[in-house]
Amino acid sequence: MKKLFIKDADLKNKRVLIRCDFNVPLDENLKITDDTRIKESLPTIKYALERQAKKVILMSHLGRPEGKVVENLRLTPIAERLEELLGESVKKLNDCIGEDVKREIEDSKERVILLENLRFYPEEEKNNTEFSKKLASSADIYINDAFGTSHRAHASVEGVTKFLFSVCGFLMEKEIEFLGSLLENPQRPFTMILGGAKVSDKIGVIQNLLTKVDRILIGGGMAYTFLKAEGKSIGKSKLEEGKLEIARDILNKAKDCNIKISLPLDSIVADKISPEAKIQIYKEDVPEGLIGIDIGPDTINLFKEELKDTKTIFWNGPLGIFEIDKFSKGTEEIAKFITNLDAKTIIGGGDTVSAIKKFGLEDRMSHISTGGGAALEFLEGKNLPGIAALRNRDK
Repeated sequence: MKKLFIKDADLKNKRVLIRCDFNVPLDENLKITDDTRIKESLPTIKYALERQAKKVILMSHLGRPEGKVVENLRLTPIAERLEELLGESVKKLNDCIGEDVKREIEDSKERVILLENLRFYPEEEKNNTEFSKKLASSADIYINDAFGTSHRAHASVEGVTKFLFSVCGFLMEKEIEFLGSLLENPQRPFTMILGGAKVSDKIGVIQNLLTKVDRILIGGGMAYTFLKAEGKSIGKSKLEEGKLEIARDILNKAKDCNIKISLPLDSIVADKISPEAKIQIYKEDVPEGLIGIDIGPDTINLFKEELKDTKTIFWNGPLGIFEIDKFSKGTEEIAKFITNLDAKTIIGGGDTVSAIKKFGLEDRMSHISTGGGAALEFLEGKNLPGIAALRNRDK
């Protein structure tokens, strides 16, 4: 994508409006439990400060307040953590639009200003033009650094670009570069690992990448819909009955394209999804009344064999119910294995990221996407509104 990036913009003495993704998890005491998304925003914020921006105005949503003020979804904890990470004062405002906000930005001694939760207004998700205009009115330049929300045509993502010169931040640039490389020129062999609960979440990605990958490894709950489509017994394992025909179609198309799809040879099965569950290994068919909850040892070995010479890996979806330790071995073993390969490893957001972090392997992956849904839509070949709206080089 020939988009303009932050380094293409003159930020000196400008009021710079940056859309960040500060939608971080909070505990019951409103303490941040994972500040990764805040840390990922730092290069763009610091660059704007170093380039002598007059004001750096940050905006984000947090949670799902559904268009009204929810006290425990204010961005105060984010402002406090951001101040610690930046080593610079951050002024947190109690609103995101209005004359008082404009005045506070103008009068602020602090250069970094954080607006209040955008989704306190229903107009944000409705991409309301007037709301977009009000957000833009305090700034000279807009930078989108929130890849994880860029598949949504919201006011702070798409609407503001109609009123301001708009470019990509460093995080957005990195996402476009890594994910774009999968679509345009992946180093081969290119292997896609897919897991998670639902086939339906991955259909678009499989269909778009089917002619671009060399191999597909399928585990997790979604594997049982494919196994059922092949005529295997899956017991009480996860099944999307309405997707059986699509699963068969994908398997047939892969054969026609000479793309190898590897499904589980064996499963770890349990009588219930619980840490106290009794587990057993079953080859191929899962007995009635039992649930497949992880890939088995033969499948782990098969996947390692398929991966050992690969040069590019895209992984979306855990291979078992990794949140429970005894159901996490398949995901953990494959994750550790790929960190030792001479390959570009791209992790596609969501639960896969949580799994990688649980095993302490995040620093050993080439790229961890900050947007699960956005990453999948990007790889489906869809136009993401938040990226499409940014300035192109030829304009």
